[in-house]
Amino acid sequence: MANVYTALATPNIAFVKYWGKRDGKLNLPNNSSISMTLSEEKLNTTTSVAFSAKLTEDVMFINGERQDIASPAAAEKSKFIQDILSLMKERAGMREHALVVSQNSFPTGSGIASSASGAAALSFLLANALKLDMQQKEISVIARRISGSACRSMYGGLVKWQRGELDDGSDSYAFQIADKDHWPELMDIVAIVDPGKKKVSSSEGHALTMKTSELYEARPRTAERHASAIEDAIKRRDFNEMAYNIMKDSNNMHATMLDTWPPIMYLTDVSREIIYSVHELNTAAGENIAAYTFDAGSNAHIITTEKHEKDVMDMLKGMEAVRNIISARQGDGPRMLGDGDALITPEFLRLKGLEI
Repeated sequence: MANVYTALATPNIAFVKYWGKRDGKLNLPNNSSISMTLSEEKLNTTTSVAFSAKLTEDVMFINGERQDIASPAAAEKSKFIQDILSLMKERAGMREHALVVSQNSFPTGSGIASSASGAAALSFLLANALKLDMQQKEISVIARRISGSACRSMYGGLVKWQRGELDDGSDSYAFQIADKDHWPELMDIVAIVDPGKKKVSSSEGHALTMKTSELYEARPRTAERHASAIEDAIKRRDFNEMAYNIMKDSNNMHATMLDTWPPIMYLTDVSREIIYSVHELNTAAGENIAAYTFDAGSNAHIITTEKHEKDVMDMLKGMEAVRNIISARQGDGPRMLGDGDALITPEFLRLKGLEI
């Protein structure tokens, strides 16, 4: 059997969202964004790769299902994956085809950034497996092309993805604002409202909102203002100010989605109940002790601190419609794993009818 290489990466939760692209092929955003990389204990993507002359094409499995990445009719994100595979293999002088197997520890396509952790894991893995001499910044640019938010998962702690100005996207990359030890009390409590796949993909939503929302014109300027305020609040460890801007930014992005035609409504009645409850919690405390934020999905991310974890957990446990609650702290960037964690095993190959 061919050598197998394995890496792990985690999703991130955006404090300032990116919604809308000035270049869809390169995943160049209309605004900068800021995020917190999550810990790996409950939220992670593990990806393995092997190269073999016995394969007739690049093959990929995600959560056990074979993906159509080699066909001209493949979906957009699958084409990006194939492009990155081809690009990095060419750079390494690798002529053999790749078998890629990826597994998420959390629901895929439900708004918990599985594409971010998946693309980060794949890009980091390929750079290491192919022994490419690439800096983290360069790998973040590669990951961005598969999934925009993936470039932020290339670093641990609190991260900024700068918009950039150049048409080739070389200045649109992520960098670390602060490592996880700068503000270790920060937490993300994820309330799973709906583990199913969202009805409108992020890629479709980006394009449709830009094309039809009358509110969108102001969105990039508003997001940049929120990003500046949050970056400053992070450096000062000012939770009250950071929380205010996190919630305002989430509301602003979802307002442009609702103004899209036909409207995109990721938030559900339960999502809105959580929003109201967080405001009630903050009002009772006399300051912001928690901040809700929603990516392109109905599942809530509630940013808080260790001191107020119980307050948030008690609030969520009182809601019957919340299906599951996941508590995550800040995490590190991607890392390579040992042979014992490999997803490509003789048993897997036998079940899938493959030989490498």
